[in-house]
Amino acid sequence: MNSKLQNFLIEERINYISLPHSVAIPAQKVAQVAHISGNSMAKTVIVSADGVITMSILPASTRLDLDDLKKTMGAKKVRLAKEYEFRDLFPDCEVGAMPPFGNLYEMNVFVSKKLASEEHIYFNAGNHSEIVRLSYTDFDNAVHPVLADI
Repeated sequence: MNSKLQNFLIEERINYISLPHSVAIPAQKVAQVAHISGNSMAKTVIVSADGVITMSILPASTRLDLDDLKKTMGAKKVRLAKEYEFRDLFPDCEVGAMPPFGNLYEMNVFVSKKLASEEHIYFNAGNHSEIVRLSYTDFDNAVHPVLADI
């Protein structure tokens, strides 16, 4: 787990479980190798909304609806961000393994209502061989994401 995330979870006294797994990409595959539901495995999708890099979090079993996200954000243009646009924003993470804590990286976070309905969520810990489990309530209290139909 990257140190920024681990330090934050400890400082905020958030109960979590770290679970190692064999290297897997993308999030749905991680859910499979870790033997968890794709509905509770959070995938982090980085988007550009009117030129601002933003984090969207949704179940690994679903696809991001850019039109719904655009409406929720009140943005004129929303698109998937290119890797080169955000790679340097996560210097402590492997590309594609960013944890859903946009607050640690100074970016807004939008979360799927489907994921918010889960009691516990799982997510990449900044690398492709470890996930973290914590309650959705703790995630919500720590990150304060905007709920969205995405």
